[in-house]
Amino acid sequence: MKALRCTTFGNPDQLRVEDISLPTLQTHEVRIAIYACGVNFPDALIIQNKYQFKPPIPFSPGGEVAGIIVEVGSQVTHLAIGNRVLALSIWGGFAEEIVVDAARVFPIPNGVNFLTAASTLYTFGTSYYALKNKALLQSGETILILGAGGGVGTAAIQLAKQMGATVIAAAAANKLNLCKSLGADYCIDYQEEDLKATIKSITQNKGVDVVYDAVGGKLAEPAFRSIAWNGRYLVVGFATGEIPQLPFNLPLLKGASVIGVFWGSFAEREPMNSLKNMMDIVKWLQENKIHQPIHKIYSLNEAALAIQDLMDRKVLGKAVVQIKEEAATSTSTITSTDTKPHFATERSTQTMLIKGKEDIKNHIGKPIGPSAWLTITQEMITAFANTTLDFQWVHTDIEKAKMLLPEGKTIAHGFLTLSLVSQFFYQLIHLENVSAFFNYGLNKVRFISSTQVNSKIRLSARLTAMEEQPNGSIKLFLHCTIEKEGAEKPVLVAEIISLIT
Repeated sequence: MKALRCTTFGNPDQLRVEDISLPTLQTHEVRIAIYACGVNFPDALIIQNKYQFKPPIPFSPGGEVAGIIVEVGSQVTHLAIGNRVLALSIWGGFAEEIVVDAARVFPIPNGVNFLTAASTLYTFGTSYYALKNKALLQSGETILILGAGGGVGTAAIQLAKQMGATVIAAAAANKLNLCKSLGADYCIDYQEEDLKATIKSITQNKGVDVVYDAVGGKLAEPAFRSIAWNGRYLVVGFATGEIPQLPFNLPLLKGASVIGVFWGSFAEREPMNSLKNMMDIVKWLQENKIHQPIHKIYSLNEAALAIQDLMDRKVLGKAVVQIKEEAATSTSTITSTDTKPHFATERSTQTMLIKGKEDIKNHIGKPIGPSAWLTITQEMITAFANTTLDFQWVHTDIEKAKMLLPEGKTIAHGFLTLSLVSQFFYQLIHLENVSAFFNYGLNKVRFISSTQVNSKIRLSARLTAMEEQPNGSIKLFLHCTIEKEGAEKPVLVAEIISLIT
């Protein structure tokens, strides 16, 4: 496979795209075919040996990848081949494939394409976690955002405005117009203006309630000295590469809190709370209330330039490296800095929120779905064939299918469509106060019509019964129908048994 390689620590001009061997897969990992990878300041730091994580040379930078799972380790049970996922890999993302610990891999919500996922979910996930869960930002409060013109900064501006806050955006002069266009109430050129004096003037000596710091370095202390009583200082990152040293008397005198923000660990340790946040973010994206400005989409051969542009402060919003193009579907597309994403208008009509085991009986007989449409790609069909060793030509021989099959298209395995039930359930069923949710078994299934490549399918379901087990777990019986867009007959009808513990 091809990958951008760092063979000696230094600047981006020393990076080269090379042909390398595929990485080996461990039992707790998944292999992902990468479609897009976000560009972040840690990529610039890690190639200079300035980051807190130090991979052995040679390695590929790139820590925020979006793509399709093509292989799953034997110990991985919550992810499957064909899943569309976002992975926080730390490094290795500027490549055609990557192997990642399954704990750092998260399903991409339907309606979000790979470019959107690689440019948006990490930045908005980080910023929403910071503002909602850590800072407890309230309507009417004032927030200072350092590095407001970057990826997480532009996300923080929009989210803070959604939450009713007054936003002071601090960034380089060439990024202030972008900050203003995203809703910032005040803008500060922190390279030319006195940060503390300007904040004092804006807030009429009160100070800011929250500081969102993705920059670090010399700006940290004047920003902290500008914080109000009971203020919260969010440590999000160190884009300058310099970790600041704050005098501890400042938090004491201000009654202020210094709070670390690490979204990757939050998503891993508190998956249900992370899912709730992601549902809010996707909803606002669909409603065009927020969007991630894209500076430029780079090719893999241009990935080193993307890192250099980031280091040179040329990037407005987010830079993304596209490894390969995604087939046209009903998911969103992003093309430039000034274009807001368009999402499919098809939405789930009925989701199910189960608030603990005692709440399950209240949902028996209620409909679930339909889900958003999901496109069956040739990559998914081929990956499923490789896993099951079912290489019938109707699934894998594209040219023969063009000549001999009625629609001239390959056909997905029936059990491939059945295996996607888990993906649809992830979208439609949300749980609180429950340890785990498993697709436990299959009572019956009828495969009614075939699914051609590039067909769009979706799921509707109904919870028909429940059974309490001696060990305290509960079996759920769900009647499921998967339909194909434009078809009179469904693809399949099945009764799925799920288990809640």
